[in-house]
Amino acid sequence: MAFVTVGTENTTDVELYYEDHGAGQPVVLIHGYPLDGSSWEKQTTALLDAGYRVITYDRRGFGKSSKTTSGYDYDAFAADLNALLNRLELNNAVLVGFSMGTGEVARYLSTYGSARVARAAFLGSLEPFLLKTE
Repeated sequence: MAFVTVGTENTTDVELYYEDHGAGQPVVLIHGYPLDGSSWEKQTTALLDAGYRVITYDRRGFGKSSKTTSGYDYDAFAADLNALLNRLELNNAVLVGFSMGTGEVARYLSTYGSARVARAAFLGSLEPFLLKTE
């Protein structure tokens, strides 16, 4: 559907593929390893039917997003998520992370705060490697 540029690597744009459907409170679905945004197909349908705006995206290195040589850490993933939220001007968002995606949600919240986030859901989470404290 669309791409958001989240940075550069060797003068080449790093782009994330995303899909944005519906209206209402935004729900951002963050996939785990080795999946991509399409893994949320059934949940997307149910959430749209319930009146939510649903955003899925392929994290860097997955699906249709850029395959970079670096940036596969939670700081980079959280920065990518922040760039997507900024690009789409999302507020009052529900962040849903699955597996490896839960680390991204935790790092986003610990780095950028919860001002734009109404709720966070951690599905099949990766404890204890969720929160960076140093």
